[in-house]
Amino acid sequence: MRRWTDGFPNAIGSVFPLAQVQLSIVQLVRNSLNFVSYKDRKAIAKALKEVYRVATLDAAEAALDEFAQSWDNKYPMISKSWYTHWPNITAMFEYPPEIRKTIYTTNAIESVNSVIRKAIRNRKIFPNERSAFKIVYLAIHQAQKKWTMPIHHWNMALQQFAIKFEDCLPQQLLNHNE
Repeated sequence: MRRWTDGFPNAIGSVFPLAQVQLSIVQLVRNSLNFVSYKDRKAIAKALKEVYRVATLDAAEAALDEFAQSWDNKYPMISKSWYTHWPNITAMFEYPPEIRKTIYTTNAIESVNSVIRKAIRNRKIFPNERSAFKIVYLAIHQAQKKWTMPIHHWNMALQQFAIKFEDCLPQQLLNHNE
């Protein structure tokens, strides 16, 4: 069964050719553990952590190869999935550790999507497009009041983003403490 997200990274690249797509490592690990028996879960999770927590792309590829050698005879779908998605997993290795800590998961995006789905599910029919936009806007605005947790390591990541994307980052974002 194909999911709507199956072609998603390619769709982003076709619309935004300079975009770097980073799939959620957390979601990949969760999906990988769906194939695993309970007694092997901790060992598999630890072995996968060796893949995404290393310092370089070469080390990550070596760790994934080592994972495949160790576990493919019992769980071949895990390494197959990681190899299939590898181009969209490795974007994070182009960034320093401060940024990686903020982009390895898509929890913030999933939270926004959840709010939007809930608002739309409660109102099945909209008289026009503008009313749908209003509902989505109001739902996000209401949910924003509950989002009090800051993004982990954001200040360090923001500094690294400012270095890497100095021409793209709005100055207001960088000068918010002044």
